[in-house]
Amino acid sequence: MVDVARRNGGNDGVSDSRNEGPAGAQPPPLTVLPPTLRMAPMPSPTQMVTFYDPDQFEEFVKEWVPALDAKYVLVERHGGSGDHGIDVAGYLSRERLEGPWHNYQCKRYAAAVTWATAAQEMRKMFVAAAAGEFTVPTRYVFVAPIISRSLPRQFAKPTECRAKFLQELATTKDKLVTRLTDDQRSAVRDLAAATDFAMFECVDLDEMLELHKTTPHWADRFPFAPFDQGPVEMVPPPQHSADETRYVQRLVDVYRERYPGTIDSLEHVPSVQEADEHLKRQRVAFYAAEALRVFARDATKPAYFERVKQDVYDIVVEVAARSYPDGWERHGAVMEAAGTVQLTPTALVPFVEPKARKGVCHHLANEERLTWCREGEK
Repeated sequence: MVDVARRNGGNDGVSDSRNEGPAGAQPPPLTVLPPTLRMAPMPSPTQMVTFYDPDQFEEFVKEWVPALDAKYVLVERHGGSGDHGIDVAGYLSRERLEGPWHNYQCKRYAAAVTWATAAQEMRKMFVAAAAGEFTVPTRYVFVAPIISRSLPRQFAKPTECRAKFLQELATTKDKLVTRLTDDQRSAVRDLAAATDFAMFECVDLDEMLELHKTTPHWADRFPFAPFDQGPVEMVPPPQHSADETRYVQRLVDVYRERYPGTIDSLEHVPSVQEADEHLKRQRVAFYAAEALRVFARDATKPAYFERVKQDVYDIVVEVAARSYPDGWERHGAVMEAAGTVQLTPTALVPFVEPKARKGVCHHLANEERLTWCREGEK
């Protein structure tokens, strides 16, 4: 019988780990680690917009335009066949296209928008305006994911830009112009010659995204994109505001019940240190929730704050319904429960800190959805 050393080529000094240890000992169990899962990185807002089709891009521009000028009475999308070169219009008066207005020309191309592309759209606009389709806009903005470097420089010199446009208008082979009668071409030329070409400008995607962040549409369109900043801290003013009247009165009821004969009204609260400090903490919490509400209104959607309120209410209402010795105990139990609420995922959730959750309870008290004191508990 051939021994082990000979089967291993005579390497007597090499041991087989399977044979190490006492006779009959089992080898150590093999540990199998699961594969590491890696999530694919989410596309950036720039990448997402770059892949929009023309309709999606126009809708994106429609969301962005109102943030440019709060004076718009209406922002309307016109894109499509027969739009006369209007993609998104911002109206400065109720007369809309018959009054002052701004035109946002959307160009969703893989290549950069150049003078040739812009001039073609400008001709379309002047032809339609000369035909009485609308008044010449007071501002004409080309918006596109990519703008050629030369186009902003050309628009920066309105007089030269107009001269270049008129020179090309006289020789263009654009069927939109060549099919016009002589009188119609003269009308287009005269209208262009009388127009201040400072109205033309262009905006690239980076500029658009920076302003789009200020709209309520940002959170829905780019849910994974971080905000530059969250809610702005609101410090309780020395004097209580009208918005605090109801929830503060509910707290005064708690203090009146806890300190009978000592606290009968809000004016008496400072006389009891525990109640005074308690009220100050509740006001800080209320304003943390108020800052969250304002942030939701201005940067996301008001409905997101309403969702937070409903999530908190659905949990704490059961806690509030239990029996307690007094309102002080009920209030404390509800505040503790508010900090454990699982919130419905929205763009607002990362900013809902613990004191804001407590403050939401006071917003609910303002709405008479939560009360602290019940008759007959003592």
